[in-house]
Amino acid sequence: MKRKVIVSVINDLATDQRVDKVCTSLTRMGFEVCLVGRKQKKSLPLKERIYKMHRMRLFFEKGPFFYAEFNIRLFFFLLLRKFHLLVSNDLDTLLPNFMVSKLKHKPLVYDSHEYYTETPELINRKFVQNVWKRIEAFIFPKLKDVFTVNKSIADLFEKQYGKKVNILRNVPPKRAFSVAKSKEELGMPTNKKILILQGAGINMQRGAEELVEAMQYVNNAVLYIVGSGDVIDILKEMVENYHLQDKVIMTGKVPFQELINYTVHGDLGLTLDKDTNINYRYSLPNKLFDYIQAGVPVLASRLTEISKVIDTYQIGGFIDNHDPKHIASKINSILSDQPRVVKWKENLQKAANELNWDLEEEKLKEVYQKYV
Repeated sequence: MKRKVIVSVINDLATDQRVDKVCTSLTRMGFEVCLVGRKQKKSLPLKERIYKMHRMRLFFEKGPFFYAEFNIRLFFFLLLRKFHLLVSNDLDTLLPNFMVSKLKHKPLVYDSHEYYTETPELINRKFVQNVWKRIEAFIFPKLKDVFTVNKSIADLFEKQYGKKVNILRNVPPKRAFSVAKSKEELGMPTNKKILILQGAGINMQRGAEELVEAMQYVNNAVLYIVGSGDVIDILKEMVENYHLQDKVIMTGKVPFQELINYTVHGDLGLTLDKDTNINYRYSLPNKLFDYIQAGVPVLASRLTEISKVIDTYQIGGFIDNHDPKHIASKINSILSDQPRVVKWKENLQKAANELNWDLEEEKLKEVYQKYV
């Protein structure tokens, strides 16, 4: 009989690539997987996958009542189901998973996708931040198997709690791009360079506002913002105010299975997080690895983990600050320097061969094998 695993995440499942990769790998290892999250009013329909999915409909969609409702609903969902293993993704699902694992005497694996207690949404809300810190401090030392996304965050956890943390980078699988939609099918211009900023977390302090403003000064290029986040409405207003409708295209949410259709057409991929908090300082965003697999050179802010990848493989450049004119100058310089771009593209092939889920999931298998 297959071992049953319930994987919990607080999002709506439609755009979370990391959790899909983990669930797919666990299913192929022989587990029976059920992924549980929530359904929002604007959630995209889910495409069929090789594991089960369940989305809870909640009354609240944000704020403290949402978090309370979600955690209570998740607690009873887990409590009333049979399983052999629980997998909690991020701190906002950890408490109900931990409580049910103790009540039912079942193992729990924790996967922390970021340094949650130092996110920009929390650092200026000390009471809320302290609540999450206390939850983490109470549970983390009691956990047996923990994953996180890079060495910097793993080192922070190990220093704070004295526990070994497994590193599982959020790299995509190796892909064949012959099936990608053409520019014409996507409505993309064929006579201009394509800039890509993508992701499910286009949020505050990630450089998106400055990038849009910079497009006033960028030559012969169109910026595609592919995804969602809490600054999208601000970006739409900026596009209108700066009359950039022909230079900035916003697609809204795109299922992760279709995201690559846009990425592969990029001439330059952007990741411009600011060094304003510990979480962003040590971030290693999904988009960086998506750009690599698509063979797209990168322009990035010089943050610790991002710099390691770009410098190691020589696949892109960096901005020195977030002044819009400086960002535009960097973009124009890269797009006009074809020999440099050709060299980066050659290096991207090596990076793609080494930074992919086909290799990375071996680390996952080492931990989960004992639960099969």
